[in-house]
Amino acid sequence: MLAKLGKTAQPWRDWLVQFGMALLAVALALLVGAVIILLMGESPVAAYRAILYGAFGNINNLSETVVKAAPLVLAGAGLAIAYRANMWNIGAEGQIYVGGMAAICVGLYLGDLPAVIVLPLAALAGFIGGALWAGIAGILKVRLGIDEVINTIMLNYIAALGVNWLIHGPLKDPAAGFPRTAMIPINAQLPILIPRTRLHLGVVMAIVLAVLLQWILWRTSLGYRIRAVGQNKTAARYGGINVGRTMMIAMLISGGMAGLAGMNQTNGLHFRMLQDISGGIGFTAIAVALLAGNQPIATLLSGFILAALDVGANAMQIRAHVPIEVVKIIQGLVILFVVGREYFNRRILARRRSLAERQEHEEKRRAETAGLESAS
Repeated sequence: MLAKLGKTAQPWRDWLVQFGMALLAVALALLVGAVIILLMGESPVAAYRAILYGAFGNINNLSETVVKAAPLVLAGAGLAIAYRANMWNIGAEGQIYVGGMAAICVGLYLGDLPAVIVLPLAALAGFIGGALWAGIAGILKVRLGIDEVINTIMLNYIAALGVNWLIHGPLKDPAAGFPRTAMIPINAQLPILIPRTRLHLGVVMAIVLAVLLQWILWRTSLGYRIRAVGQNKTAARYGGINVGRTMMIAMLISGGMAGLAGMNQTNGLHFRMLQDISGGIGFTAIAVALLAGNQPIATLLSGFILAALDVGANAMQIRAHVPIEVVKIIQGLVILFVVGREYFNRRILARRRSLAERQEHEEKRRAETAGLESAS
């Protein structure tokens, strides 16, 4: 009974350690950011107070932070699944574009249908669009062994340029003087949850899907296969797991979640496709996943933290006269410290493994020596 309780508590201890290390990474990044602000001749206290006000100062500021966090959570939770399978998807940005464009097309051509029909169709189109775009890199990796990092980065540019062509040409709003699609009907727009704010149903979608992916990762056979492949492909294959199929599924889930983040932007905020619909969400989502320790449910917190920094940056520039770029530096430092944490964790684990193997070897040698002495 006690052994069973110990095994049950172990994952929670691991998650608490990851949570503490993530908070430490954020604290160190803020500390270095404070030093940079001091070197600029401004007050770090005033700067961080302005960020807090800009992110949480009133109901509108708080709602903007939550709205900003929603696509970060969606894309970040999907990336966490891919990274768990050791598939380094750097293409969430492009998958956001493709998913957003697919969702907008549903809104433009099927927007006259009732909302209970068109909204699920738009979400499904966004998921499928992002998944298929990620699937290109997945197939190249699984079938041909081509590095997914390079492929997904290149696919980002193809997606952005392809969407740019569409909104300059076939799907351009004829009544607009600059590139964008026409506005989708209200039936295809995500409902607003709080009047006089932009808080929409996509926030609920992000929370539900983050929890669902966490359950899949730790409570289903698919999640077990994803984790097994990510930890050791050879052992997973020896255990009967179809490694290629598992990697592909993880990549499709990751791309689909990024596509839903795109749908969040197009159908929840702008109601049309714009030239820069993402604004770097796909790249920030990488930091969200890493900061969460590749735990989908933890992206709710990491996404909220990074969204608060983004939303509060404007207030920091206005109130404390500190450039917005300082927040980008802080976000980059968070990634740096998280990656450094992973490096040192691996070094510590390797050292412990080496010491354990050495101790086992010594015990075996002593046992053999004792056996020879007793025989003589």
